[in-house]
Amino acid sequence: MPQPPAQVTAAEISRIAGVTRATVSNWRRRHDDFPAPSGGTDSSPLYDLVDVQKWLGARGHASTADPAEELRTALRLHPGGGGMTGALLPLALATARRTPEERTALAGLSDAELVARADRAVSDLAELVPGAEAVHFAAHDVDVLRALLRCVQDDTSGEAALSVLAERELEDSAASGTYRTPVQLADLVARLVPGPYERIMDPACGSGSLLSAAARRGATVLYGQDRVPVQAQRSAVSLLLAAPGADITVRAGDSLRADAFGGVTVDAVLCNPPYGDRDWGHDELAYDARWAYGVPPRAESELAWVQHALSHLVPGGHAVLLLPPAAASRASGRRVRMELVRSGALRAVVALPPGAAAPFHVGLQLWILRRPEPAGPVHASVLFVDTSEAAADAGTRTDGTASGARGGRTPLNWTALTETALSQWSAFAKDPDTYADEPGTARAVPVVDLLDDVVDLSPARHVRASRTDIAPAELAREADDVRRRLMAGAKSLGKAADYTDWSPAGPAPREWRTATASDLARGGALTLLRTAPDARGSAGEAPATAVLTGMDIARGTAPSGDPGSVRADVAPTIAAGDVLVRAVAGGSGAMARVADGADAGALLGPQVHLFRPDPARLDPWFLAGFLGAEENVAGASTGSTVLHVSPGRLRVPLLPLEEQRRYGEAFRRVHTLRTEAARATELAEETARLLVGGLTGGGLIPSAPAAAEEDAGSAESARNGSTPFT
Repeated sequence: MPQPPAQVTAAEISRIAGVTRATVSNWRRRHDDFPAPSGGTDSSPLYDLVDVQKWLGARGHASTADPAEELRTALRLHPGGGGMTGALLPLALATARRTPEERTALAGLSDAELVARADRAVSDLAELVPGAEAVHFAAHDVDVLRALLRCVQDDTSGEAALSVLAERELEDSAASGTYRTPVQLADLVARLVPGPYERIMDPACGSGSLLSAAARRGATVLYGQDRVPVQAQRSAVSLLLAAPGADITVRAGDSLRADAFGGVTVDAVLCNPPYGDRDWGHDELAYDARWAYGVPPRAESELAWVQHALSHLVPGGHAVLLLPPAAASRASGRRVRMELVRSGALRAVVALPPGAAAPFHVGLQLWILRRPEPAGPVHASVLFVDTSEAAADAGTRTDGTASGARGGRTPLNWTALTETALSQWSAFAKDPDTYADEPGTARAVPVVDLLDDVVDLSPARHVRASRTDIAPAELAREADDVRRRLMAGAKSLGKAADYTDWSPAGPAPREWRTATASDLARGGALTLLRTAPDARGSAGEAPATAVLTGMDIARGTAPSGDPGSVRADVAPTIAAGDVLVRAVAGGSGAMARVADGADAGALLGPQVHLFRPDPARLDPWFLAGFLGAEENVAGASTGSTVLHVSPGRLRVPLLPLEEQRRYGEAFRRVHTLRTEAARATELAEETARLLVGGLTGGGLIPSAPAAAEEDAGSAESARNGSTPFT
């Protein structure tokens, strides 16, 4: 069956041509020969990709496309479409393993030689990448092969190519149940396993995030399995690139129905399994030997994964699973939960706030389990931790500004969340008998108190703090302190909002000549720096200084990244006046800021681009304002689900330095307005929370009205024929 013609949106055209969406809109209005829409709607038209490429090529725009976008376009035009993903993933690995000289030589091969060389390269990986043995290329694959080669040449880590190859297979993540575990959460999961450990398994490995995190913590033997073939392939390729010295085995298939590692035991199992799966094999696996704690009910696939993980552990080994909150309280799973608690297999449950992982509207939980040892210690309690309050504290910069709600959701403070979970779990694991509860955050609950008719393992039920636990005088002082800070913040916000030094440009928007950041870098006006994706540190190399992350830019906080996340010998050191831009677009919060004294000396995180301008030619705030503009970022981003910013494609107006400084001052004042608004919002929420909690908990009472006010109220009530409340 012939493939339908590939169609693109105006945003995709802007990425292909390396321009902003506003430029594409101008082309549509000013050029009569611009391709007419071939589909879509009046508000969201679609254009024939071939026609667009011809039009761009005739005007010299096609050659400016980002290599990742060229690969995406080549896949759209290929007769096999997204079906090429499984064939190209192992080829991406083979290409990334080549030296720059070897990749240059490959680019010079004839079409027939390139196809033959690609076939041989993939066949050599048959033992390492699932499905590689069935891959064969043909002459009509040449355009895609060359696009892949250019993409890997541009990003030698191979990550850009992997993202493009997998995104089409995984676009409908809600339907397929495939979600990538955020790197901060993956690192937390890996750190919750007491180390050192060597052998790690993930029976639902997805793209390999948890196994990669384990490798960064020192694991050298990695086992992975996933029922989605492209996920298993991507996991294998990602791990082989990120941990070339590890012993890696990844298989495709359903771990519950067809365990690829039967009989294999490991030091730890890390897993983010599918949720709510009623077709997990309940009937055919009813008598499976793995159900040592009871047969999981049909609606409890999560408890099947828990027992599957325990079955692969050595005695004393640990498992950490990311589960939905319903698994802790559904009535159908009560008996299995009871046995997990009674046997001592369940050691802790850590509640995460909404937004920590997909689905982002649900607060997921981490279950920490330990396979009981014969004649081992008897565990008399289970730890419950609630990280919600810690994660909501987005932190404060040293200049006094604070983060807050942006776009309706406050960014999570992963540093505080991680510290809360690790510190409470470490203290409990070291000596459960002497562990001291932390009201409102963590509590060790005796096993006997959990074995009731419900066996509810929800942390909020066990650690919820009441305002009655706090002395009324202390509560009043705390509420008054926050209220005073709110009033000061409101005054600062009013002062920042008083900025009116702007005026209309005229009857039409101003236009100017622009240059890309790459052009400016070649001309010496700025230096572009970034921490290499493979420059992650290890436990023995952790620098003493903090690391600035993309989330710090978004929420306006001081550098808060894990010092062990990068290596001090390869990560650039931030200096005051540097312009910092998030490497991943989307979400709430600022995209760019100028480094100040609080940032100076910190190391650059892997998800941040650093632009170091020559102050004699570029004003830093002018540069930050235009680099972080929504239209500019959109035009320089690639990807569909996750938008990666290509720093060299960001455009900057060519203006005299004096005029740059006027724009820079305006951008600086807008930045101040944003941070003051965020600070006031956060303080208002905190004030309201304290007052409501104090009033409902009995720690605070409304003050009695003054005598004059009371008399006036009585008189007014009498005139209205009503009686005042007493």
